[in-house]
Amino acid sequence: MSYTSKDIKNIVAEILENKKDKGGVKSLYFVGCGGSLGALYPAKTFMEKECSNIKSALINSNEFVHSTPKDFGENSIICLSCHKGNTPETIAAAKLGKEKGAAVIILTWLEESEIVEFGDYIIQYSFDASPDHLKGDIDYAGEKTMCALLVAVETLQQTAGYENYDKFYEGLGMITGIIRNARKHVQARAEQFAETYKDDTVIYTMGSGAGYGAAYMESICIFMEMQWLDSSSIHTGEYFHGPFEITDANRPFMIQISEGSTRELDERALKFLHTYAKRIEVLDAKELGLSTIDASVVDYFNHSLFNNVYPIYNHELAEKKEHPLSTRRYMWKVEY
Repeated sequence: MSYTSKDIKNIVAEILENKKDKGGVKSLYFVGCGGSLGALYPAKTFMEKECSNIKSALINSNEFVHSTPKDFGENSIICLSCHKGNTPETIAAAKLGKEKGAAVIILTWLEESEIVEFGDYIIQYSFDASPDHLKGDIDYAGEKTMCALLVAVETLQQTAGYENYDKFYEGLGMITGIIRNARKHVQARAEQFAETYKDDTVIYTMGSGAGYGAAYMESICIFMEMQWLDSSSIHTGEYFHGPFEITDANRPFMIQISEGSTRELDERALKFLHTYAKRIEVLDAKELGLSTIDASVVDYFNHSLFNNVYPIYNHELAEKKEHPLSTRRYMWKVEY
């Protein structure tokens, strides 16, 4: 049986009840690979910032298997993201969760796949499967990023209480409309971006806070994997501690300006870029409408906004480069 994002509140309640006589839930791990790992970043950030009673971490699936946290076991929840349910490393991590007696939550797009036999709860998330993810008519509140975030929010609320719980759900009800408007808003600039950068061989992404995972995903999954460009995601807080030395008038940057607690980091980096760089694409969450969500919870919605605006850019760039996003050299083609 599979569940949706709307079932997560009851799933967490059931896990907590089942663990009550075993000492309760003491740790919550978010595990995945590539884009599925990056999508869990807001949940990781939420637990770090809001939760003091439960240990939490974001860990690559293969690392989790080979360097398992010592406390991982029957007092743990492991929340894994696996898009088609066939990533061997994530399957191995889910299997380890079952063996250790942890509560295993699997976020996936497909109801039936190899990984589901190792999950206690299979949550099927919303996903835009149209070419280049351009249809845009899905419920963005039900995406994997939000599903993972809901696991975190409900775990905190049901164990220690979360003072901004109602504000978070208000934001959840607004995010789909905000994203749809933002995608329309950037269409013209995405076309210009593609024309400007179609011949470049390197593009850097920048971001911070709970939205940093979107910059990471754009760098490794789109620019490197799907467009074969040299790229790296640079944390704006780390920019001045090494990476800013590569800044010049010719090097392209895409920088996310988040709403919320880390906006100052992004604005500082952008100020420097405007002084020493010439080729800068700015995605500003305030301009894109995210500030309509309450300031107490807005941090956690940056990722979903940026991650769903990027496909407008990605489609246009792939068209101009005549390099379809589906093109691969190695992935699914050779043994690795």
